[in-house]
Amino acid sequence: MTKQLQARRLDGIDHNPWVEFVKLASEADVVNLGQGFPDFPPPDFAVEAFQHAVSGDFMLNQYTKAFVIIIEPFFDCYEPMTLMAGGRPVFVSLKPSPNQDGELDSSSSWQLDPTELASKFTSRTKALILNTPNNPLGKVFSRAELELVASLCQQHDVVCITDEVYQWLVYDGCQHVSIATLPGMWERTLTIGSAGKTFSATGWKVGWVLGPDSLLKHLRTMHQNSIFHCPTQAQAAVAQSFEREQLHFGQPSSYFVQLPQAIQHCRDHMIQSLKSVGLRPVIPQGSYFLITDISEFKSKMPNLPGAADEPYDRRFVKWMIKNKGLMAIPVSIFCSVPHQKLFDHYIRFCFMKDESTLQAMDKKLQKWKDELRP
Repeated sequence: MTKQLQARRLDGIDHNPWVEFVKLASEADVVNLGQGFPDFPPPDFAVEAFQHAVSGDFMLNQYTKAFVIIIEPFFDCYEPMTLMAGGRPVFVSLKPSPNQDGELDSSSSWQLDPTELASKFTSRTKALILNTPNNPLGKVFSRAELELVASLCQQHDVVCITDEVYQWLVYDGCQHVSIATLPGMWERTLTIGSAGKTFSATGWKVGWVLGPDSLLKHLRTMHQNSIFHCPTQAQAAVAQSFEREQLHFGQPSSYFVQLPQAIQHCRDHMIQSLKSVGLRPVIPQGSYFLITDISEFKSKMPNLPGAADEPYDRRFVKWMIKNKGLMAIPVSIFCSVPHQKLFDHYIRFCFMKDESTLQAMDKKLQKWKDELRP
């Protein structure tokens, strides 16, 4: 492969929108509700496990073009990862379906069109990337939706790569279903998990993949010959934390029970606060995040500063950072370029925050609300 072809394969993925918005936020007195990290510590048992792993067993310090369907909006690393692996992304959008009042009251309102999804599968389709609970929508795919995806994957002999890092963070009695548990799917599914999301320690960067050995053996080969590093102490701490959770599983003392209860309170707090300034949150069923409709602002303030071809949500977030002291993330960055305009009236907030951050948000929103009064 020539250098020219190598460069072309990476066209368009060298710009990092996260750097741009984080830099803007760092230049002002901003409440950061954009990035998906908790600003509270992991549970004590996980921290203690990490400390033990670092100071304990010294051995832990030693070595120890296919088409890919991507459901959008999607976490923004999926597309560049597919391109860097030599694949060709094929996008299919979740589409909002308003309720009788014309409101998008829940992330469950966003649905796949079965006919459109089926049309994306061809003889060249090798994989489909699924994310449930979804980032940025907070949508938890229902069993019926997963059965549709499973049926098409089996019909076309396609591998399903499912990102389930928020599996323990579901709300309002929703149930997370792993597609690998559906009939005929284990042998064609790679299920991705994250200790960072599971134990609220996003800096540990420990993850895992579950699946049949016929698929995992290739991942092991890739990992061994490209990563060549493992955060061994963090892995040991995660293992000990899971052992602890296994003893408490399903009981009130379980972290997997306590965490979503606490975070649902944070979610509900944020929803009510955002509504006070005319934002229209979509209630998420899971994850760290919610999106909110900014259509009303788009109609009232259509000419915000920025390039003419820049999606409105990106201009709005920059305006909000500079003028309102609040940071969010534009939803268009989670979409393919041809579809960004379809999503440019939504922004994403992270509600995985402690009480002091939510109170700081309230102060910013109260000031904003006062400015809106005639």
